[in-house]
Amino acid sequence: MAFTTNKTISAVLCSLALSACGGTFNFNQNQTEALISLNDSDQVKQTIVDLINAVDSKQWQQAQNEMTPNVLTDYSSLFGQPRSEVTRAELVGGWQNLLQNASTHHILSNFDISIEGNNATAYSHVYASHVANGIDYWDVYGRYEHKLIKQQNDWRISSMTLLTHGQKGNLNFVQQALEQNEKLAAMVKKEKVNFVSDGENVVGNIYYPANYDPSKVYPAVVVSGSWTTVKEQMGGLYAERLAQKGFVTLAFDFRNFGESEGTPRFHENPDKKVIDIKNAVTFLQNQSSIDEHKIGALGICAGSMYTLMAAADDKRIKSVVTAASWLHDAEAVKLFYGGEEGVNAKLAQAKAAKNTYQTTGEVEYIPSISTTDETAAMYGPYDYYLNPERGAVAQWSADKFAVMTWEDWLTLDPMPSAEKLTSPTLMIHSDGAVLPQYTKKYFANIATNKKLLHWIETDMPSPYHQFNFYDQDAEVNESISVAADWFVNNL
Repeated sequence: MAFTTNKTISAVLCSLALSACGGTFNFNQNQTEALISLNDSDQVKQTIVDLINAVDSKQWQQAQNEMTPNVLTDYSSLFGQPRSEVTRAELVGGWQNLLQNASTHHILSNFDISIEGNNATAYSHVYASHVANGIDYWDVYGRYEHKLIKQQNDWRISSMTLLTHGQKGNLNFVQQALEQNEKLAAMVKKEKVNFVSDGENVVGNIYYPANYDPSKVYPAVVVSGSWTTVKEQMGGLYAERLAQKGFVTLAFDFRNFGESEGTPRFHENPDKKVIDIKNAVTFLQNQSSIDEHKIGALGICAGSMYTLMAAADDKRIKSVVTAASWLHDAEAVKLFYGGEEGVNAKLAQAKAAKNTYQTTGEVEYIPSISTTDETAAMYGPYDYYLNPERGAVAQWSADKFAVMTWEDWLTLDPMPSAEKLTSPTLMIHSDGAVLPQYTKKYFANIATNKKLLHWIETDMPSPYHQFNFYDQDAEVNESISVAADWFVNNL
C-alpha cells in the first residue's frame, strides 16, 4: 500500500471531511482584491472555504497555500488514528493519492468563529460525500474545528480536528479507493516502439490505459519533456498519468538523445524536435487502435515550445496542453545567459563548435548541469537534474551538452507561432515557474478563442517552482487532472 506511516495515514484521513462548501465561491480578480476589506472573521471563514474549494477542484498547490508549513491533524474520532503533526506537503500528498480516481462533495455550515489577536478558532458543521467508480458511496457528518494563525495579514490554517457524529455507506471506502488506485496504475501497460523521423530511428514508450482493448479505438496524446531530457524523465511520467485517465500516450527520445538515432549526440536541435513531434503523430495515426482524428499533444517546459510550434503548423494535432512552458525570444534569453554580452559569447562558441564539427567531426561538449562549472548548460542547485531519485536517471546525460546547441537555442523564437495556432489550447503555469509573462503573452496571441490559461498559485520564487511541475505530485496531478478534462472535451 502507498500509505504506511501514521503521519501519511492521518494525511489521507484529512481528506475525508474536506471539499466543497454549501455555496460556490469562485472569485474574479476584482472580487478577490475586495476581500482585503473584509474583517478578520470573514477572512478566517474565507481561508477555510478557499482550502475546501481547492481540494474539491484538486488544485493542490492552492490547498497548500492556505495552510501553515506544518499542520496538526486530529481525525481520531473517525478511525481511531492518533492526532499528528504533518507538513502541508505530506497532507496534500495524502489527499491527492486518495482522490486520484475519486471525488468529494462536502457542505460546511453554521460557522462559529472566535479570534484572539493573531489566533483564531473556527467551528462548523460538515457533511462530506465521497464517490469513486466501482465503489459504493461514503458519507461522513460531524463538526469541524479549524485553528488559524495570522501571518503577514493573511490567515493560514494550522490545525484541523473532526468530531464525527455519524457515517453512511461504505465504511471501507478509503482502503478500497487506495487499492483501486494501485490497480489502475498497475494496469497501465508500457510498450517500447520505434518509428522513423527523417530517415532516422526514434525510440519511444507507448502507454495503454487500464483494460485496453486493441479492437477498440482510443484518443491519443504525444508527450514531450524539457530540453536535453529523455523519455524516462518528465515526459514518461506525464504519459503514464494520462494513460491512467484513459488515453493512449506516447513519450519518446528525440533524435540525438537517449535510445534514438541522430547526430551530433546531445545536440538540442529545435527544428528536428518539431519534426519529431509531427512524425510521432504520423506513427500514432497508423495504429489501428488510435482515432486518427483525436490526437493531441502535451509539452512540459521546453517541450511546450516545440509542441506549440508543431501544432501551429500541423493541423492533425487537434488539441494542445502545456505545463510550465518555457517560451523565449531574443530579449528573454538575455535574462538567463548573461545579457547581450553573454548571449553573443555563447553564439560565438556555438559557431566555432559547428565549424570544428564540420571540418573534423569532433563534437565539443560542456556539462548539462553543474553546481561548480559556470559554463554548464544549467548552472545552479537544480535538484531535479542532480537527484537520482528525481531526474538524474541513468538514461540521461548530466555531463554532455553540445556547445553548438547555443546557436539553435538562443536564436529560437516560438512567439510568432501563436498567431497560427488554431487548435484548442490549454496552458498551465504559475508565477513561480519560468518566464510567466511570456506564457501570458503567447496565450493572448493564440489565434483560437478556444483556449484556457490555468494558473497554479504558489509562494515559491521563480524559477524554482518550474521543477515541481516535472515530478512533484501537487503540480503533476493538478496538471494531469485539468489536461485530461481538456483533452476529453477537445479531442
